[in-house]
Amino acid sequence: MTIDKSLKIRRGLIRSRNVLTRAERIEKLRETDRWQEGDSPTGLAKVRVQTVVIKKKKKKEESDEDSEEGSSEASAAKES
Repeated sequence: MTIDKSLKIRRGLIRSRNVLTRAERIEKLRETDRWQEGDSPTGLAKVRVQTVVIKKKKKKEESDEDSEEGSSEASAAKES
């Protein structure tokens, strides 16, 4: 049987996940010292999922900066 296109994974996981697996939750709890060895793995405490947002610079801003630098250099050359 084939997999539907909407279910295929392309280039790994692109967006952040909202839900962690039990093992991931236990690992996060260990990092914050909220998990003791021997605790029950059922009924785990809630764990906040940190999302990292990386903003990309727009090309217009870069080209504007380049043009401003060029104009300031040109004005400095005219003054000397």
